[in-house]
Amino acid sequence: MGADASSADVPSPSAARSALRNDCPQPVGSSFHTMWRELLPIGRYPDSGGYRRFAWTDADAECRAWFKAQAEDRGLTYEIDRNGNQWAWLGDPAAGDAVVTGSHLDSVPDGGAFDGPLGVVSSFAALDELRGRNARFSKPLAIVSFGDEEGARFGLACVGSRLTAGQLGVEQAHRLTDGDGITLPQAMEAAGYDPDAIGADPERLARIGAFVELHVEQGRALDLSGDRVGIASAIWPHGRWRFDFRGEANHAGTTRLADRRDPMLSYAETVLAARREAELAGAVATFGKIAVEPNGVNAVPSLVRGWLDSRAAEQESLDTAVSGVEKAAREYAAAHGVDLDVVRESFTPVVEFDHALREELARILGRDTDLKVPVLGTGAGHDAGILSGSIPTAMLFVRNPTGVSHSPAESAAEDDCVAGVTALADVLEGLACR
Repeated sequence: MGADASSADVPSPSAARSALRNDCPQPVGSSFHTMWRELLPIGRYPDSGGYRRFAWTDADAECRAWFKAQAEDRGLTYEIDRNGNQWAWLGDPAAGDAVVTGSHLDSVPDGGAFDGPLGVVSSFAALDELRGRNARFSKPLAIVSFGDEEGARFGLACVGSRLTAGQLGVEQAHRLTDGDGITLPQAMEAAGYDPDAIGADPERLARIGAFVELHVEQGRALDLSGDRVGIASAIWPHGRWRFDFRGEANHAGTTRLADRRDPMLSYAETVLAARREAELAGAVATFGKIAVEPNGVNAVPSLVRGWLDSRAAEQESLDTAVSGVEKAAREYAAAHGVDLDVVRESFTPVVEFDHALREELARILGRDTDLKVPVLGTGAGHDAGILSGSIPTAMLFVRNPTGVSHSPAESAAEDDCVAGVTALADVLEGLACR
């Protein structure tokens, strides 16, 4: 076996429940490996080794075609909902109380292979495993791939699930614009979808009794504990804030330092302040995206726009960190004669996953073993978190040996991926086959 599922054969997901244990060898060859191998090249950039699977692009279309092919190969009922999310149904969707699993296929710029796709591939593989067990379904089962979860193109995460849950209004969605000035409606139309159809979908959500999302862990908690699979307890409160520093464009060679209104200075000082305030508050804060006007080497900028991402385990810590960053930014801007606007572009409060469903997952996974599956929180947002306000949701995490995510270095070991598929199959059997 190789080191990770992105570069070597992946063993079969037909291992017993004891696959969750670290000392259990896995056989080689599986539907998981076949699907992973097919999906792996789509949207991958050779220079970085990362992925650029952005919403409503050619790479996105290829991923969508892949999902549709997997559904049809298994005889599942395939459909696209009004918001562009893809569904593959086993059983009657209208019967209600459906058990749904899945994740997303899009990526951040030059992201890793596992964030999102691991959950979708594992969902199909788990269904294959259940059919191999001759499981008898008493409830409809669906696999879903939500659109534009990462928000890489239009700047807002979880667009597909937010629209479905009514957390993103149609007018606001229609105003979303990418870096080239293309609006979301224009991008959807170019991809062959109807932007006028988007909006809340309570009828669809009413059919769902439980949603379980499997995801690679975006941290090292499982690696440190020695466990392959974990259950999510909660998603930290998190948000994105846009800082617009407005100064005065001028010549870089002829303008005296004392005469400049340079917004880049205020921005740079604010980046350092974000690190300081996050450490003091026990939070995390990151300026990871910037836009500069006029963006010339020999010009003092007129505008520096930076986006702050901040998260914390507690709301109070998050509020303290963000308010500290904004206070510092305003002081720096005033010192340099720069104007500052701060806009909160998105915010998600703490998400406590459904306690009853979470306990049911723990019961199912520990049913035939003495294994106690760890429960852990996460600072990353997910579609399961968005849907939690409408339906019972839960998450499974698969160990990430380095904790690296949103990077080409993101990885998961082969046997851990198989353990995740097995765990998901067990959960789906316990929820949909009783």
